[in-house]
Amino acid sequence: MMPASADGLKDEIAPTGKLRVAIAISPAGGAFWSTRTETGYAGVPVDLGKAMAAQLGVPVEYVAHRNSGEITDAAGKGTWDVAFLPKDAERESRMSFGPTYEVADATYIVKAGSTVTNFATLDQPGIKIAAVNNTTTMRGAQAHLKNAKVTGYATYDEIFGLLKAGEVDAFALSRDQLNAMARKLPGTRVLDETFKKTITAVAVPLNHPQSLAFVTRFMTDATSNGVLRQAYDNNGLKDSPIRTQ
Repeated sequence: MMPASADGLKDEIAPTGKLRVAIAISPAGGAFWSTRTETGYAGVPVDLGKAMAAQLGVPVEYVAHRNSGEITDAAGKGTWDVAFLPKDAERESRMSFGPTYEVADATYIVKAGSTVTNFATLDQPGIKIAAVNNTTTMRGAQAHLKNAKVTGYATYDEIFGLLKAGEVDAFALSRDQLNAMARKLPGTRVLDETFKKTITAVAVPLNHPQSLAFVTRFMTDATSNGVLRQAYDNNGLKDSPIRTQ
């Protein structure tokens, strides 16, 4: 097993001399999303990236994106070295994934005053569903709904505004994110059913075997030595279990 300090690994995983960690920004944070702070960024991926860089002995640099689809689109462009994001078959052809560290339920929040109470009443012609563009959740919602129209938007913030204004009927996202949103939007309701499990994992660009071996070992250790638990606890997820499948 190659030690973390090996030059060959550093050349592959941190070719600029820094570990560039791709993150996606939303106001709610969570196990995948990060948030902007006065001094930089906060989030589970932020903490994990910092610990990973420290183990490698290089500085960390965060590369902010509006959503996981943008991180995916940049996978072959050499702009980031490691990411933490939801995986599906489409993404597995564009990057290499290591261990899963979160499994989340995807569902919908409906606007205040909506008569929708379940998936059957949601999936009707004329119902407008918002999702974050080019994400695993958006693809899942499009596969799940046969009659309602799913439209992608670039940011969580934009959809929050549309839902608040009543311009969309519902928003597809993970349940923990939607529960946080519901607290800020009185009258909205998170549906009880789940349409897919969103699996979040560490990832590196394709054809980076040493990087993949390193991040796999790092995440396996982080799960057992408390680093991952601490990252959850630091970011408002003290009550969230770590679910690795």
